[in-house]
Amino acid sequence: MKTRGKIKILLTGFVPFGGETVNPAQLIVEALELQRPDVDLHKAILPVSFLQSKKIMEDLISEIEPDAILSIGQSGGCSEVKVERFAINLNDATKPDNDGDTPFERKIYEDGENAYIASIPTKEIVRNIREMGIPALLSNSAGLYVCNNVMYTALHCIKSYQRSAMAGFIHVPYLPQQAVLKEKKPSMSLQDMTTAIETALNTIISEIQATQPETSIS
Repeated sequence: MKTRGKIKILLTGFVPFGGETVNPAQLIVEALELQRPDVDLHKAILPVSFLQSKKIMEDLISEIEPDAILSIGQSGGCSEVKVERFAINLNDATKPDNDGDTPFERKIYEDGENAYIASIPTKEIVRNIREMGIPALLSNSAGLYVCNNVMYTALHCIKSYQRSAMAGFIHVPYLPQQAVLKEKKPSMSLQDMTTAIETALNTIISEIQATQPETSIS
């Protein structure tokens, strides 16, 4: 008989920042429940802090040893779900994080690569989200704020720990309740964003199952 152990997924979002009282990334993570017996879903809400989020991600990855990591962040002003391709080894902020830290051209890891490419199936995720009737696109820059910091940390930890896990990042738009307070800013419903992230997770799981060998047991 052949079997495969549960796939461990780490899903992270962020608390509100920049004067907002809500962050769609947090609400998505809290709302999403994969009804799959083959998956062990771990969820975490990260602080919008360069230093704290890095340390928490390192600890979570070391503790959980996930097969895949998907992080979500808010990108106010975008009208689509953005699946990020690259994370850059640089923190460079024009506005402080929630700790008041405003790094200027500061490396995330002194010994890290200049950039890492997402190891989740980015194109397939975009295609599958679009097939759900939800706008989505590939993005080549996760920015230089805490979102990029978290994405880079995940990919760097995977390489450092010599693990085969996948990791990636998805940006989501404002919620309607946020956009209505701003001039001409697009938004997306929480339901559509949650469906998009669930679709992304199922795409990642299918990719893992296609590449992860089953184990024979007697």
